[in-house]
Amino acid sequence: MDRDALDALNATLNGQQVTYLGAAHFGPKLNIERFRLANGLDVLLCEDHSAPVVAYHTWFRVGSRHEREGKTGLAHLFEHLMFNETENLPKGEFDRRLEEAGADTNASTWLDWTHYNIAVPSDQLPLVIRLEAERMGALVLKEPQVESEKEVVANERRYRVDDDVEGAINEVLWATAYTKHPYHHPTIGWMADIEGFTTEDCRAFYEAYYAPNNACVVVVGDVAPTELLKQMVDAYAGLAPFELPVEDSWPEPAQTSERRVELTQPTSTQKVAVAYHAPALGDYDHPALAVLNEVLSGGRASRLYNRLITEMELASEVRTFLGPFRDPGLIEVYASGRDSVRAEQLLEVIDEELEKLSREPVPTAELERACARMELGLLGGLENVDGRASTIGFYETVLGRPGAAFERLEAMQRVTPSDLLRAARRYLRPEQRSVVLVRPSRDGQEAA
Repeated sequence: MDRDALDALNATLNGQQVTYLGAAHFGPKLNIERFRLANGLDVLLCEDHSAPVVAYHTWFRVGSRHEREGKTGLAHLFEHLMFNETENLPKGEFDRRLEEAGADTNASTWLDWTHYNIAVPSDQLPLVIRLEAERMGALVLKEPQVESEKEVVANERRYRVDDDVEGAINEVLWATAYTKHPYHHPTIGWMADIEGFTTEDCRAFYEAYYAPNNACVVVVGDVAPTELLKQMVDAYAGLAPFELPVEDSWPEPAQTSERRVELTQPTSTQKVAVAYHAPALGDYDHPALAVLNEVLSGGRASRLYNRLITEMELASEVRTFLGPFRDPGLIEVYASGRDSVRAEQLLEVIDEELEKLSREPVPTAELERACARMELGLLGGLENVDGRASTIGFYETVLGRPGAAFERLEAMQRVTPSDLLRAARRYLRPEQRSVVLVRPSRDGQEAA
């Protein structure tokens, strides 16, 4: 958008000035233009007229890391509450209007953020802008809505954690690895906290965090910049900025000895989950550890898959995961044993492979294969406007750099075997890991 067009737009906005914050590259062909409305709402626009569709994603800079003890799960509860009644829309009307418009909608919450996404035919964008502005500023929070959604979330927790073996393992692993930092508690919240939420808790959370100056709207697709900004000013200008709470979280102390937990679950085979403390997404070492993660479990030719499943036939499943978080996260290793294989046998093979990464350079061909898989994964996620908007919003919210996906791809392509040795020796150390050994309960054995 050129300066003359923005000046002409601002001349029509009755003092609600739109500020241009600059542009960022998004891959070789696309650009992201950054704007800020007078109330602090950030707007990131990526024009793409290849198809008559548009993705409209709203990212709030609040996740489970912002919750205090005794009130965990509030950020996730809002995923549900935000689809309820507003001052001008009775319950169900938000969804009904979007469905009539042919929209695809969803929402998600994690440690650092909450995300609402809508994709529609581009001629329906004005409707989406009005609806999103309405629920950002005029959500109705009364006891019936809160009680109803609390029950929905409690049932979700029972399904995903309490009655799900892998969900339960993951929750115990994170709660063991973190003792001070709020990444200790699960995003869905502890059950006692969910059951104890009051309507006033929800109002306080909404009034603290659902402010235009705590949000970023990412718009990708077939859209005209001037018309988009005019419609957004019309819809959002009435929402005042809030004084945002100061984040009050403790950094996680360095772990100096292994923590080991045994867990009994209704499963027919033993399992093991291991978590090593890992760097934050923006850390220099994160790309190297991401490549190591791919070397370990990226596809059937990866080291852990090859050893545990193909060669030794000890496991039915193995995977690893490196957290993409604002603060230092975890790199996790999970394996599910076959038949009577003990969790300790799985852990022994995992240890051998991790120790090998600290001792021997990864061959160049294996490094190149891992990087190629990661590039394919990134580019595959950018095939449509929804994927591009998610990627832009995620990197903007976590790192403050909306085009950082491609910076990260370049960083991974620069990773050398020396970088992998350094990352393995720094992070994959036994004294700074947590281990969960999973034994079958009597019910699990009978089920087998």
